[in-house]
This record gives sequence, C-alpha cells and structure tokens, in this order.
Amino acid sequence: MTAAAASLVLTNGKIVTVNARFDIAQAVAMSGERILAVGSTAAIQPLIGKDTKVIDLKGRTAMPGLVDAHAHLDREGLKEALPSMAGLTSIDAIVDRVAELAARTKPGEWIITMPLGDPPEFGIGASDITPPRWPTRHDLDRAAPNNPVYIKPAWGYWRSSLPLVSMANSAALALAGITRETLPPCDSVRIERDSRGEPSGVFLDHNRMPVVEFTLMRKVPQFDVATRIAALPRSMQIYNSLGTTSVFEGHGVADDVIEAYKAVREAGRQTVRATLAFSPAWPEANFEISHMIADWARSIARRGLGDEWLRINGLYAEVDTSREHHLRKAVFPETGWAGFNYAGLPREQVRELLIECARNGIRVIGIIPAMLDLFVEAAKVSPIAGQRWVLAHTISLDDEQLALMRDHGIVATTHTNGYIWKSGAQLRDKLGPGRENEVVPLRRMLDAGVAVAFGTDNVPVSMWYPIWQAVARIDRNINAPVAPEQALTREEALRCATLGGAYATFEEDEKGSLEPGKLADMTVLSQDPLTCDLAKLRETKAEMTIVGGKVVYERTMSD
Repeated sequence: MTAAAASLVLTNGKIVTVNARFDIAQAVAMSGERILAVGSTAAIQPLIGKDTKVIDLKGRTAMPGLVDAHAHLDREGLKEALPSMAGLTSIDAIVDRVAELAARTKPGEWIITMPLGDPPEFGIGASDITPPRWPTRHDLDRAAPNNPVYIKPAWGYWRSSLPLVSMANSAALALAGITRETLPPCDSVRIERDSRGEPSGVFLDHNRMPVVEFTLMRKVPQFDVATRIAALPRSMQIYNSLGTTSVFEGHGVADDVIEAYKAVREAGRQTVRATLAFSPAWPEANFEISHMIADWARSIARRGLGDEWLRINGLYAEVDTSREHHLRKAVFPETGWAGFNYAGLPREQVRELLIECARNGIRVIGIIPAMLDLFVEAAKVSPIAGQRWVLAHTISLDDEQLALMRDHGIVATTHTNGYIWKSGAQLRDKLGPGRENEVVPLRRMLDAGVAVAFGTDNVPVSMWYPIWQAVARIDRNINAPVAPEQALTREEALRCATLGGAYATFEEDEKGSLEPGKLADMTVLSQDPLTCDLAKLRETKAEMTIVGGKVVYERTMSD
C-alpha cells in the first residue's frame, strides 16, 4: 500500500457530509481512524490501493454517525440480563413463565425478572391482564415454591403512566422481612394487602425512579459490576444498529458504570464512543463543597480526562430534598436501572456547587428549565460562557429563557420522545392559549443562536425518533402536530443529531460531519432520510456502521 492509499473506501453512494455547506458527495476514503478524503467516486479512485477495502454502496445513503446527547446506553443491554416477561397477558401465562425459570434454578436461589409488559415502555396495566389483576404472592408461590421470586418494576421514565408495579412471592417477602405490620417507607409507595390485611406481594410505586426495590425489597440482588460489563457491549451493538456512534451521558454515571466502560474499552470491545458526566454521591452531612470541587477539577474540568473513545467530563447537579430521594441515596453504591447516583441537594447548596464549578471551569449539566435560574445565578458570580453548560430535557422555553441560554452559551439537549411525541399536547394545554410555540421550541432555539443536540433518553433508543419528531412534531395521543411552527427541516434535524451532539462534548472539530481529518465515524442507512416518506423517517436503521474506520455493525437477515 502506498502512503497515500486508503484503508477503507465507500463508493457509489449518496454521502451526506453535514459540513458547513451540507455538501452531498459520492465517496469517502478513510485512512486508519480518520477520514482521508470526501468527493466524487472518480476523485477518490486514486486513493484505492491493492490493500484498500472497497465497499460499493450501490446508491445507498451514508452520513456521519449519530451522537445521542442524553443516551443512558448502559441500560439497554441490562434488559437482556434478566428473563423477559414480554407478551404475557394472563395470570396463567405469567405463572407458567416463572415455573419455567424455577425448573432450571436451584432451590433457594433468586428468580428476578424484567417487568411485566413489552419493551420499550412496559406499559401494561392490571386491566390488560386476564383476569384483570396483578399476580400475587400466591400465584408466584404456585410457580416457584422453592425460590424467592421478584418481578422488577420498570424504570418510570420508560412508561407514560404511574404507578410502577413489582411483585414478590412468599419466600421473597420472608427474606425481605415484610409482614402484615410492615409500613410503606413513604407516602408514594403502597403495599397491597388481601382481605385479611396480609401483604399480597404486590407493590405500587408512584415514583418515576423506583423506591420499593431500594427499601422494602432491599434484599433483592441488584445489578453487579460483572453484569454491567457483560451487558455494555450488547448495548453498544443495539445503538450501532441504528446508526449511533457516540453518546453523551449527561445525567452522569455511577462508579460501577464507569468501571464497566473502562473494562469494555480495555478488552477492545467498545464500539460507541462515550463522554460520561460525573454523578456525585454526596454525603448526607458535613462536607465542604469548595474543597470537593477543587479536588474534582483535576479530572472533570473543561474537556476532562480521557481520549476520543472514553472521556469523563462535567458534573450533573439537581435540587432534590424529597423523602424518596433520601431513601434512594441511602443504598449507595447501588443504583438499579438508574446507573447514576442520586445527586440531589437543597437549593442553596446547589447554588454554591454551581458557583464553585464555574470558578473551576467545570461545566454542569442540569435537567428541566428550573435549573436555568440557578445557572444564571452562578454566572453572575463567575461567568460560564464558553464552558458549555447543558440544560437537558428542555420542556418549554420562553423568549427570556432562550436569550439567557444564548448569552451564557448553554447547550440544550432535548427529549422530544417525552415532550413532543408522548406529551406535547398535554404540555401545550398546560401552558395555555398563546404559548404553544414554547413547547420544545426547536425553531426558536436555533433562530436565537442556542446550540441544540438531540437525545433519546433510552425511550426508545433510536435517534431517528427525535430526528423525525423534530420535523413532524407529532403527538401520538392526538396523532397531530404540536407547535408545528417549531419544526426543523430534515437537514437541520440531521445537523442537531450529529454536529450538535459533537458540540455538546467539545468535539465538533473531531466528529459530527464527514470531512478530511475527522474521525471516521459514519453509518450507511436503510433509506435516504432527506427524501424518504416523512412518516417512515423514524423507521430508518443502519445497514452498516463504521467507527474509527472499522465496520462495527452490519445488518443481517436476522436483524
């Protein structure tokens, strides 16, 4: 191979570069982990040597790999670490499934399953079961008399409604020490009881982040580091299959998730680049924020520590002093489905935290617009412009809030799965007449000069849903657009899903567009997202995904 020859070339395709001009090319050449050239098939031809691998796209569309800016990627593989309960809509079917599991489980060992219902939402209710009730301890006893059984609750943000429901058999209740005298740990949790006042084995948890498994059912084994390590490559493959090549975990990750990422990286199995925000595990009392931040600044300030594959950068913060929050914090280091520590503090402490972060060059990630006020308060003490603080889950923003975000250089990572597709009309009605265009105002954000990146929040995992939602603005409950004036063009949506995510992690010069010198991260698609039927845009998948110049995913007949 000559010095100028490429290691991998894609030819005869529609190459959507997402560069400043949004150029469309025919071919792209890669040398190792980097892009060597982009242009016409004829222009790339001289770069093909005897050892160059050439892939003929035969007219298919390729584009930069998608960057999920609020991913929770680690959860996806964990869903396959536990036995599925999908498709079970009768008590008899549930009992039969648990009995199957018991038949291959040693007596005394725990049987822990996925929640009832079908992924990704696990939205089943008692009325969807025959007969219309939840399975009780007695049903599960019949299935597994010699094993403790626990059917886990869903992660609440997967579902569109509460409560979260979990179930345990008599052996599990006995191990947990739950009797007729046991009281709920907080008002938002209910222990169902039979006609005699005995616990039925059914728990109702009116929290988006479960409380029951960290309190009443604390004895149930949680995800250990080995399970997380085993699940993470599978998570990455699922994200790769939809064209995602990078994630930003803006909600932060706990130490066991960081350990899993490091182990997967060291084993050479990482196929999705990851920037992980730090998720603090705050002590309950007697700690000095300024000292802790000064120490953390060595590793998480500015771009943080790491490389283009794995980096730890920034810090997640929130205000939360609820009883439920303290109950979840009390089981540290276990985090369950969350994968992040419960990092809430009283408002004044969060304000102090943000000021210290601003002084030390640590960018902060917060969720919901209420955090914007605290961002601005901190910026008055120590400017944050240029630090790329992040406001995630942007629900609604008025003109004043948009101006504050622009002026302080705050990046928006949206959650259109939740706030357009699942509840856009509800949010519009809550805001009232004349304020519809404040609902996830993507057009107004871009026009105001606010940097925007898209995230899936893992519900579902495909970035093609946010891309489609940004263009179509459909609320599934009314099957009609919400705030259609806030729609983006397809080109703009693709830019938010690529360069927008790269900007959120200080990597817009490294990835997010197909240009010479950038990382060779790209995806070959099942359809052309610029011309396909709009209603089918969300169905786009990857036929092939390339990360660092290597093919990490190819679709097969079984996919």
